[in-house]
Amino acid sequence: MKEAILIIVTAVFVNNVVLSQFMGICAFLGVSKQLKSSVGMGGAVIFVMVCAAACTYPVYMLLERFEITYLRTVAFILVIAMFVQLIEIVMKKTMPPLYNALGVYLPLITTNCAVLGVTVANIDEGYSFGHSIANAFGTGLAFTLALVLFSGVRARIADSDIPETFKGVPATLIAAAIVSLSFMGFAGMAF
Repeated sequence: MKEAILIIVTAVFVNNVVLSQFMGICAFLGVSKQLKSSVGMGGAVIFVMVCAAACTYPVYMLLERFEITYLRTVAFILVIAMFVQLIEIVMKKTMPPLYNALGVYLPLITTNCAVLGVTVANIDEGYSFGHSIANAFGTGLAFTLALVLFSGVRARIADSDIPETFKGVPATLIAAAIVSLSFMGFAGMAF
């Protein structure tokens, strides 16, 4: 249990998938305009990551048994796509405003390299099934934390009087770089 907690804390702060590893930037920049959509996307990503980690672990074992591990990326993407479709259907039926707010970014979870990255990292790091789930959950929390923090930063940017040259994308990218630098401070910490 202690190791699982350490994996989660490390995934959230030290190896933050968005702010330290720079994966999933498309959704990070696209969805972080509002707090509601950030939390909704974060929840969807946590669900997909945990379910994908739970299913890709045995899929990889099966691929290993038949000595066809070179197909892992294709197999993992298929598993991820299945869960993305599931969450998309559920959101469309139960939370239409959130579904509409997320727009094209919800189906893009399938190609979000953060989701695929966590499933591949679980195998490459040699995590057990339980540790794989913990890493996926921690990585999903890290993604959600980055979205929520950055939605606050973007709200402050929108309310600020900044030069015309920096409005829009330049201010957003500069702010993202500064937020990333703040998380780089955790890099030397050993949990």
